[in-house]
Amino acid sequence: MAGSPRALVYGDVDLNLLDGSAIWLQSVTQALAAAGCAVTVVLKAPVRTDRLIAPLRALDGVTVVSPHASGLAGAEPEASLTIARAVGVLAAVDAPEPFGLVVLRGRSLVSAAAADGRFGGRLWAYLTDVPQSVPAMTPEAAKDLAQIAKAARYLLCQTEELRCFLEGSVAEACGKCVLLPPILPPAGAPVRPDKPAGDPLRLVYTGKFAPRWNTLEMTRLPGLLAARGARAEVHMVGDKIHDDRSDPSYKRRMRAALDEITWHGGQPRAEAMRIAASCDIGLSWRHPELDASLELSTKVLEFGALGLPVILNRTPMHEALLGADYPLFAASIDDAADAAAAAAADPAVFRLAAARTGAAAARFTLERAAGRLREYVARAVPAQASCAASAPPLRVVIAGHDLKFFTPVIDYLRLQPDLEVRIDQWAALGEHDPAVSRELAGWADVVICEWCGPNAVWYSRHKRRGSRLLVHLHRFELYSHYPGQVRIGQVDQVICVSEHYARLCREHTGWPAAKIVTVPNPLDVSQLDRAKLEGARFSIGMIGIVPSRKRLDLALDVLEELRRDDDRYLLFVKSGMPWKHWWVWQNPAEREHYTTALRRIQRSPLLRGAVVFDDAGPDVAAWLRRAGFVLSTSDDESFHVAPAEGMASRAVPVIRHWPGAETIYDRRWIHETPADMAAAIAALSDDAGWRAAGDAARAQADGFELGKVCRAWRGLLTEDLAPGNGPVPVLQGSA
Repeated sequence: MAGSPRALVYGDVDLNLLDGSAIWLQSVTQALAAAGCAVTVVLKAPVRTDRLIAPLRALDGVTVVSPHASGLAGAEPEASLTIARAVGVLAAVDAPEPFGLVVLRGRSLVSAAAADGRFGGRLWAYLTDVPQSVPAMTPEAAKDLAQIAKAARYLLCQTEELRCFLEGSVAEACGKCVLLPPILPPAGAPVRPDKPAGDPLRLVYTGKFAPRWNTLEMTRLPGLLAARGARAEVHMVGDKIHDDRSDPSYKRRMRAALDEITWHGGQPRAEAMRIAASCDIGLSWRHPELDASLELSTKVLEFGALGLPVILNRTPMHEALLGADYPLFAASIDDAADAAAAAAADPAVFRLAAARTGAAAARFTLERAAGRLREYVARAVPAQASCAASAPPLRVVIAGHDLKFFTPVIDYLRLQPDLEVRIDQWAALGEHDPAVSRELAGWADVVICEWCGPNAVWYSRHKRRGSRLLVHLHRFELYSHYPGQVRIGQVDQVICVSEHYARLCREHTGWPAAKIVTVPNPLDVSQLDRAKLEGARFSIGMIGIVPSRKRLDLALDVLEELRRDDDRYLLFVKSGMPWKHWWVWQNPAEREHYTTALRRIQRSPLLRGAVVFDDAGPDVAAWLRRAGFVLSTSDDESFHVAPAEGMASRAVPVIRHWPGAETIYDRRWIHETPADMAAAIAALSDDAGWRAAGDAARAQADGFELGKVCRAWRGLLTEDLAPGNGPVPVLQGSA
């Protein structure tokens, strides 16, 4: 697999034992291979059984390394790797030719690897053993996860719930959390469609045996069902029995109970699924302590793929997966017995439950996981340079004091095999090291000045003959004195974020029109496009209310208008507060604006209790799950990314007609007055209409998609973009 992305995979997992974590390690290796990676799997424990390892060794492009057999990095022949020893072994495997991605499972392991530093920027961390509630997220845990996030390229999250919780708790995780749901093997195991008449009901459990998994209680089900007039058997597959410190007798009692049912021991995954397929109902009923888990049981999905209904707890996640009316939810051992008896007695109940679990399982195939991973690899791992390429890479410098808005483009450019990228990081707007800048100006083939500030002035006076100079102009610079100091003859292109500001730039500066072009701000649409929360249709979002030209007062006008007829509407504001910005709060007019607005929220019967303020922060994608609409009530904007972010999340944009809005956004979303804005929201009075409008907005947001914008910048490195012919805003005219 020459030229394939190379992946190193390790989990703090013993592949000799059958449990969910071992199955995950096997599955993610198979999915990475299906995504086109050359995968090296390092084993934690010496091989005592190859039932989970043999399928990996049989895959093309997969190499299994047992450090115990070779004594690699001091690994002992008979001992499992400790975390510290594992990091050393992985470093030794990685050293001769560093891998493009290093996939690790286990928080302690990832924390040690992050601290080691040798895998920085290449870590793909799968974290299930993390705090899953606000009280459990201690300052120490948050600090540890922040360090992991800083070192990681991706944090792989099993569910949307876990992703949003991490983003809301750890700012450094935002933008790095991606979904990797449970992975089911390719279909192939036989499915038993109906239980033959007269046969006992066969209940099946596969996995580890542990107190909170209710495995000891499950062994009582045959007796409880007999009391209900139903013959039943319990079949169990697995060989990992947990020790319970609070109950030292648990392991002994669990082992004894296994002798009272049909225990198949540990089995290869394919055989475990064959056994499950010969049964009637899967068991995944757990202790209530696990009801708040942000993870999803793989075994529920495996049973569903085999055509089996499953007895499990009623939780919000399970209701979303199977429906609130799913018939086999259970909260106690008696509930589990009742559910099994009901399914045995009524074929309609059995068929309904099996159809629900089967439909759910269809969303978690190996092919879907491989597609996700293929996309993640393309965005995170540098492409391999062609062996035939002989030209030296194009040398690119990005210069500026504040690069946060340009970071996604920088990351993209760094992945290109024919580019070499360096950063001239200015200490402040007008502060830099002239010697460093001079050296970089002499080295660069292309310089990009992020912001048209002192950096653009300096480089326009010091660029190397024959090099290209690109200046990215946002908003504030246009009305400063900096453009007048730029030697425009030395600038190849000025890139504005909207056609309106490109026009203002031409009018204000007198610069040649051919040099001023438009490339929109990029959006990571895949991060923003998440399922909406229940009730989102009545939730109106507003991102940023500072300074006063954002017009919080007009947003309140919209909300009051709506709540006159329907008090379900709420306004959610995500913003820093004005008193946190000294340059705003020292202005009497600004203070008066916010004082009036906040007093109005307190006193208006229509607004009181209907406005929620959330802190500013990078967790916008998670926050937007609650928003069915996103407002833009500003007096003026150069671009205003908030409506575009809302569109990518399938929220409906509701935009006041500020100057130039129509050059960025479809006129369908633009309105003249707060009353018009309220009427547009109220007109989407049913769920179907609101969702259709959200889907249309999402389709239009592809015009700002990160990859499309990054490719436009890649083109600008070598050739001019003709005004009006490039990636000017494309959200127009498609509704």
